[in-house]
Amino acid sequence: MSQLDGPRLSYTDDDGIHRELALVEDSPRVTVGRSPKADIAFASDHDVALLHAAIEWTGTHWTIVDEGLSHTCTFVNGERLSGRRRLQSGDGIGIGSSMLTFHDTPAGGDPARIADAVPTRAALTPAQQAIVVELCRPFKGNAAACKPASNQQIAERLFVSVETVKTHLRTLFSKFGVEDLPQNRKRAQLAERALQSGVVTDRDL
Repeated sequence: MSQLDGPRLSYTDDDGIHRELALVEDSPRVTVGRSPKADIAFASDHDVALLHAAIEWTGTHWTIVDEGLSHTCTFVNGERLSGRRRLQSGDGIGIGSSMLTFHDTPAGGDPARIADAVPTRAALTPAQQAIVVELCRPFKGNAAACKPASNQQIAERLFVSVETVKTHLRTLFSKFGVEDLPQNRKRAQLAERALQSGVVTDRDL
């Protein structure tokens, strides 16, 4: 479980140690690169440029920017970054052979922070969208007493393996900011946030 609340980057450093860096508005620019002067340095990753990319606070949200700073490109959730992109909780950032993950876990259940942790439909892959729709399907018609669909039910409806469902759910837990909740609450909270935010609508169900 993370020791930090709020916006942060998690990654594994050159020594194989898991690190977390809190993102604070007072330090609105965090650089990533191979240079030891970078805020996050991947000195042994030769696919990383000296100054590869930057995480910047725009006044309302955190973004990642790669304005031609590197020759090997920057990727967010497997998509090549061009210019600037707003970061959503759970986004995976590929820099050279290294990976970082952006988190924005709500602290103390603050509604405003919870809203910030919920991604948009556009931030989900088609597979992730299909998984979360099936997870929420028992709630069709506002059936408040229902429980989210089980992994087995989701797998059968989508003709995929249970392990595939679990893999996508782990990513969705992170994207929706529920990865630090107790295991027995994650699924219900994911379904609730997906429905309340409009990521999943009645039409989807």
